[in-house]
Amino acid sequence: QVHVVESGGGSVQAGGSLKVSCVVSGRIIFSGCGMGWYRQAPGKERELVSYGGRDGTITYADSVNGRFAISRDNAKNTLYLQMNSLNTADTGVYYCAADCPRWPLVWGPGIQVTVSS
Repeated sequence: QVHVVESGGGSVQAGGSLKVSCVVSGRIIFSGCGMGWYRQAPGKERELVSYGGRDGTITYADSVNGRFAISRDNAKNTLYLQMNSLNTADTGVYYCAADCPRWPLVWGPGIQVTVSS
């Protein structure tokens, strides 16, 4: 099985920064996995925040481009999301997803990020 667990969520004031992490465990080769961050705001659908493909390509949602940065440490099976210049629209539950060969897409349980004005 593949397990995904996020950490680092919390509350921050608008304009602040937060870094969240996601650790993947199981019979996978992390460097071969596509990894993504998604979020779901209250009353809204889950949306892509950023995705790092197996080939190294990186995608950001327009709403976070230039403010958020996705990165990974393959030696630690860990994905990061550095979030800067946060605003209240960034509030939501943040999910990490692992897209590894020969496994279905695996989601973490999610962590709450709250940005107050």
